[in-house]
Amino acid sequence: MIRRIAVVIAFVALGAQAFGQETTTKRKGHPDIPGNFTLELGVNRASGAPDNFSLGLWGSRTINVYYQYDIRILKSGFSFIPGIGFSLERFKFKNEYTLAYNADSVFMVSPATAGYTNLKKSMLITNYVEVPLELCFRTNPEDPARSFRISIGGRVGYMFDSFAKIKYKEDGEVKEIKDKQDFGLNNFRYGVFGKVGVGNFSVFGYANMTDLFKDGLSQDRKPVDFSTFTVGISLSSF
Repeated sequence: MIRRIAVVIAFVALGAQAFGQETTTKRKGHPDIPGNFTLELGVNRASGAPDNFSLGLWGSRTINVYYQYDIRILKSGFSFIPGIGFSLERFKFKNEYTLAYNADSVFMVSPATAGYTNLKKSMLITNYVEVPLELCFRTNPEDPARSFRISIGGRVGYMFDSFAKIKYKEDGEVKEIKDKQDFGLNNFRYGVFGKVGVGNFSVFGYANMTDLFKDGLSQDRKPVDFSTFTVGISLSSF
């Protein structure tokens, strides 16, 4: 999957360069391409999740890759920045529990209950195609590479892939399983974000406004609704 995404991004980059070579106007601090690429690295947390949905810090991470186009609003310091790209999320369970799913509910089970006596890693992977929409203010829009910037915006995403990943040891051999079930996850999501930074570097925070699971995650036979949020760093090309 990652290889396919890299190929798509490469084609977009080549197309952008080809288009850019035909333009004649240049802006200070910008190469002659129509837009930029943004790479975001962050850590995921869950807000209001059941106790057994306990996440490790570094293993629960996000990689976002977006192609964006900066549209300056008149001659002001404000810009509207639409885009499209991918959000690849990982949720690593600190207590090594794993997801289980039946006709009635989604719930967490211990390694012993799931049949893994020597479990090494348990994760939930969710991958989205997303459309970010951003309103950005720069103190020096004529030279964005040296400008302080602050942004707010929203994202709409569709989950195109999801699975549970389990790594365990059996008979002295490390084995890995990818369990592609529905797990009752929300296929569509939307959320809000903010960024603060200088030039092409920013710190960001993103909060989902939709629950991770459609009908909640069962705890003591009661569904618990909760959402996730991400904090991290953002790097943009010009």
